[in-house]
Amino acid sequence: MQQRITAWLASALLLASCAGLHVPGHLAALLPADVILLGEQHDAREHQRIEREVIESLAAQGLLAAVALEMAERGRSTAALARDATPEQVRSALRWNDAAWPWAAYGPVVMAAVRAGVPVLGANLPRSQLSDATNNPALDSHLDAGALEQQRNSIRDGHCGLLAESQIMPMTRVQIARDAAMAQTIAAARQPGQTVLLIAGAGHVLRELGVPTHLPADMQSKVILAHAGRSQGAMNSAADAVWITPPLPPKDHCAALRRQWPPAR
Repeated sequence: MQQRITAWLASALLLASCAGLHVPGHLAALLPADVILLGEQHDAREHQRIEREVIESLAAQGLLAAVALEMAERGRSTAALARDATPEQVRSALRWNDAAWPWAAYGPVVMAAVRAGVPVLGANLPRSQLSDATNNPALDSHLDAGALEQQRNSIRDGHCGLLAESQIMPMTRVQIARDAAMAQTIAAARQPGQTVLLIAGAGHVLRELGVPTHLPADMQSKVILAHAGRSQGAMNSAADAVWITPPLPPKDHCAALRRQWPPAR
């Protein structure tokens, strides 16, 4: 019940002032926390603006231990760079993939942490480990049966029903392995009295399905879902707060995939 009240309050405040979220006030209700998991919609530029403000707010209070990113591979880090490092140096340190994650959108987020002297950590599963994950049946037992089926359905829906059924479980394993890699990065960056911030897609931060299921039991976590437009009730229950931003123009995300892939058989 308390989680639902928190989500409702956050939503109401944002809808009343969606042109300018007062990040410090919203964050205060979620602290202290060992980790804040902020789930975004990747194509919502307002969400990247909010992420930058979260970083600046936590850093200004001396509370930010590190920023972990889905957008870079685990093992990549800006920790060795100075505050005045150039964007080119930062991108090189993280081996940034601009085709997948436009620097124009995420650069200000990353550079806000660097300028504050806070390490930015790649947290995603390295591409070199994807094959091992798809062939690892041990990952199948991490979630209970209901949650595993939810993940399978998310993979199916997220690929617009174009994946062959034989591909669903391997891709689900990759999702679980990615969540585990992010959790391992967070746990390694933990600092007493400070907060690690994870920035990832909303599906990765859901409390009953994603990264939180892999975190150490003694690690206090808070989940924020940023949502463009009306939030989904099922997602609200998996978060401590839902931050609503203006809706995006309608877009058929599956159209391009349908042009490239034949229908699943």
